[in-house]
Amino acid sequence: MKKAPVPYRRTVFVCTHARADGRTSCGNPGRGGVELCEALKAGVKRLGLKGKVRVARSGCLDLCEKGPNAFVYPDGEWLCGLTPADADAILEALARGA
Repeated sequence: MKKAPVPYRRTVFVCTHARADGRTSCGNPGRGGVELCEALKAGVKRLGLKGKVRVARSGCLDLCEKGPNAFVYPDGEWLCGLTPADADAILEALARGA
């Protein structure tokens, strides 16, 4: 195993988990998790934050009913009840801290 420093200042993990059985999930159609993740990825690129901020799809974060959910590492900030419309506010906060 090789250890290396974390290559990004911040990583935003966005739940995009979908369930086929119809149970509530951040990535199910109409919930917005996938769309939020894509909006954040595009915004990071647009704002020149690539290489500083990483947006990554996440599996289930286990608080599905409160989602879509995301968390910011290493800040320890949990974001819940998100919609794709929240992307700009999240990006502004990331840009201030980048």
